[in-house]
Formats: sequence, C-alpha cells, structure tokens
Amino acid sequence: MELVYPIVMIIGLPIILVLLFINFKKPVLYSDGKKIANTKYAQEIPYYKEIMKKYKFFSFLIKLLIIIAIFMALLLFARPSKVDYESSAKYNRDIFLCMDISTSVNELNEKLVEELKETVKKLKGERFGILIFNTSPVLLVPLTDDYEYIIDTLDNLKRGLEIDNGETSIVDLDDDDYYIRHYIYEGTLVDNETRGGSLIGDGLASCVFKFPNLEEERSRIIIFSTDNDVQGEEIVSLKEAAEFAKENNITVFGIGPDIITDDNREEFEEVAEYTGGSYFTNDSKTTVSEIINNIEKKEKSLLKGKKEIRKVDKPQIPFIILTISICGLFVLNKKVKL
Repeated sequence: MELVYPIVMIIGLPIILVLLFINFKKPVLYSDGKKIANTKYAQEIPYYKEIMKKYKFFSFLIKLLIIIAIFMALLLFARPSKVDYESSAKYNRDIFLCMDISTSVNELNEKLVEELKETVKKLKGERFGILIFNTSPVLLVPLTDDYEYIIDTLDNLKRGLEIDNGETSIVDLDDDDYYIRHYIYEGTLVDNETRGGSLIGDGLASCVFKFPNLEEERSRIIIFSTDNDVQGEEIVSLKEAAEFAKENNITVFGIGPDIITDDNREEFEEVAEYTGGSYFTNDSKTTVSEIINNIEKKEKSLLKGKKEIRKVDKPQIPFIILTISICGLFVLNKKVKL
C-alpha cells in the first residue's frame, strides 16, 4: 500500500498532533464561568460521580473519534493505492465456425450455434470467429476474444435459422425478424445464378485464409458444418481446401446432417481425419457436445505476455472507518448530553 499524494499526510499529521495536545492537556482551573463555593460536597454524591464518569468517558470517545475521522479524511485525500501487476498472457488457440447455410443443413446449424454459445462462455483468452457460405463466403466475425459480440452473432444466426426452418410464420415477422431472416443470406448468394450453390471447397478454403498470421505457431481449429453436397462449380475442391488446412497446421472437425449421403460422408470424413480432426454425424448417437469435447482436448499453450504495472486506488478501508467514526459521533453526542 502506498500514497499517491503523501504530502497531504506530511502536512496533516502535525495538525492532528497539535489537536491532540490541545484537547488532552490538563485544563486550567477556573478559566471560565463563576466560582461556586462548597462544591466539594456535591462532588462526593455517588450520582454526581457516576454522571461525571460517564461524561468524561463519552467525551474522551468523541475526541478520539474526531481525531480518527480527521486522520481517515487526510488518508483519503492522500489517495491510498496498490500496485497491481497484470499479465497479458492468453491461450494461443483460434477457433473458426465455418457454416454451410444451404437449407439442407439448417436444422443441424440451429443446434450447433446453440451449443456453441455455451462453449464461447467458457473461453478464456482464445479467439473465435464465424464464417458462413453458400455460393460465396461471408465473414460475420473475424477472430476475436469479444465473447459478448460472438454470442450476439450466434443469437442472430439461431433466430434466422429458426425463421427459415418455419418455426415462425412469414406473415408474423416484424421488422427485426425480417432483417434477421436475411441476415444469413445477404452476400452468400452472389453469382449463384451462374456458379450454383453449396460450394463446399471454396467455403473451407476461404475460412483457412481468414486466420491471420498463418506463419505464427498457434493452435488453429475449424468447426465445419456441411452436407458436402456440391451444387455448382467450385474453384477449390474440398480435398484441395483440406490440403491448405494441413499445410497451415489447421485441424478440421466436421459435422454433417442426418441426410448426408454415404459418398459425401466418406469424403467429408476422409478430409477431416487428413487434417488431424474428426468427423461426426448429427444423429442420436453423436451430438454436437462431443465435437466440443474433442476440441477442448486439443492442445493449447499459454502465450506469456508482458506484465503491466498499474496503480489501483484502495479507499475502501479508510472510507469505512471514516463512516463508522461519523456515525459514532452522532450516537455519542446524545450520550454526552446527560
């Protein structure tokens, strides 16, 4: 504990000592008032002695509380503070949600975003990002540790998927819901008339290169949801995108819907395992939570950051003592008036 303005105490303490000397020195006899003869007999009365004893005791306590209150006030003016050392260390794990938002994957995606919200709440220093795609990829959230913003985006995605899944009638949509319904489609269908949709390889490749500073050694993970049912002309195939991921040490955890075909599932599973990840099907035996458990087992290391030194005010104890002293003065003041 140290003081920001110690000069306040240097000046204030002598003042307190002077007050102590003035208030506790032996009083001069008969310095004021009228002299009364034969008070000796009155002073010998037990009731008088009891009253004077209480008076002197409570008077002493009042003076003591005043001194304490003045001292605490000076201490608050001097600003007691404590030096805190904060480390900027963070876990070096980056997680991207790469989501195919074609309608055939809507039910799976709705479940996925809901469970991911709970995972994001448990993150401590890791960065998380969200990319959605159909014909074209759209980066909704770049890698960030602003978990509140991530959860808000997941809420918007979930609401949009609920509406698109028919859980809310189109005629019942208000302006906000109308906006949310288009939230998951604007930008993802660019050139779909000529290129088609569900360009799976393009979506994964785009997500790979949304990781910044790929030359840095970090743990990188993609949660990739799709039915792997390509309905157009890809620039990059799924296997080529997986090679990009492996070259950059990015692990892909894949999850497909119940309706995925055997051929698409086999290719998807092969790609995920090629990058060091795993493939899961959204059925009764395998849930999204298992994917999260596998991701949490993925090794993460702590990056040691610089220690930041900052002073934090600590007025709590002096303020509490000052408050108690003032309250005590109000109580004792009534006691002295006997």
